Amino acid sequence: MVAIKKVLQDKRFKNRELQIMRRLEHCNIVKLKYFFYSSGDKKDEVYLNLVLEYIPETVYKVARHYSKSKQTIPISFIKLYMYQLFRSLAYIHFLGICHRDIKPQNLLLDPETGVLKLCDFGSAKHLVKGEPNVSYICSRYYRAPELIFGAIDYTTKIDVWSAGCVLA
Repeated sequence: MVAIKKVLQDKRFKNRELQIMRRLEHCNIVKLKYFFYSSGDKKDEVYLNLVLEYIPETVYKVARHYSKSKQTIPISFIKLYMYQLFRSLAYIHFLGICHRDIKPQNLLLDPETGVLKLCDFGSAKHLVKGEPNVSYICSRYYRAPELIFGAIDYTTKIDVWSAGCVLA
């Protein structure tokens, strides 16, 4: 089984998500199996279709399940999930890639195995020292303080802040 992410392409730009995903090979990062382009309904509309491994759950859904049941997620699960999240971050940060949108919805979970996989590299970027970046990135509740204050020279540490927010 696979999941297909369909993204409208802007012809003025190369798709950064595809470029980044093609470089990644890690057990805690969703695997890109294939990609293809398709036409849209309107003239000149082109879509990039990313064919990804299918993972049925997210940390967000699991947290909501426990919350609705008036329970807390067992600490052993939290440790397991955070360990895997930090493994995926260590890997992409080593490659100079900043995810820039760490949040529970972008953390896929296989309930059978307990394996967590980081997904959605649509905001990800290879950071280059001295090259400015946009500060309006990352979902609001997981945004690092430097982004809130408009910094354009941030580092991969913004992902670590976001991971801490997920943990909290």
